Amino acid sequence: MPTLKKAAGTKSTTKKSSKSAKVETGPVPPYGEAIRGAVARGDVQEMKNLAESSRKWIADAQAALKQLDAAINKTKKR
Repeated sequence: MPTLKKAAGTKSTTKKSSKSAKVETGPVPPYGEAIRGAVARGDVQEMKNLAESSRKWIADAQAALKQLDAAINKTKKR
């Protein structure tokens, strides 16, 4: 696909930051699409593995949420 050239003398509208934004990534939570896909494929072992990892992810997320709530409540008491 051909690209458009900018007119001579025009400035770019994009800003370049001196700091690069690095996104930290971790485990990908098992979204509904992955779960529905496993069910549609009918692979029992895949479904069992996904169920196990989903339960672990949910437990980890709940524990993190409890920590977050505790930190919020701690700051409210100040």
